[in-house]
Amino acid sequence: MDTTEAAWQVQQPAAGSVTAATIPSPVLTSQCRYRSGLLGLGARVEIYWAAPEGYTVEDAEVFASTEGLGSVLAPLTGFNVEDETTGSPTNYTTQIKSNLLGGLLGLGSELEVAIVMSRHGWTSEPASIASNAGLIVGIGGNCRNLS
Repeated sequence: MDTTEAAWQVQQPAAGSVTAATIPSPVLTSQCRYRSGLLGLGARVEIYWAAPEGYTVEDAEVFASTEGLGSVLAPLTGFNVEDETTGSPTNYTTQIKSNLLGGLLGLGSELEVAIVMSRHGWTSEPASIASNAGLIVGIGGNCRNLS
């Protein structure tokens, strides 16, 4: 018995659309705060935010800009957002301690920190703050919401 190769080909136009996932952004709920601690020891930045409906702190990621405002944001090395966040999805407080910020918050320089929601490889627009440690042991340090 002999075999035969056969092919079937029909040319018909097809239409469709593809859309990217839209991940809602977290929302800053109160003005962030720079806490200087005692003589600069224990200094930290506190960020107050809420997750979008259906999201929790487990979906959040924190990024920082080491080159100043408007530069590329990178993951904050050694920081675990779940360990440093308290509250509920509608009222979270995230603390970033000065030892993680290291030299990033020194001599009046400003640091941008952003929280994004992430799912299935997609991320939201950031909720961002900017913080400045002041010039001497945290004196004059401040924090302001950017979004």
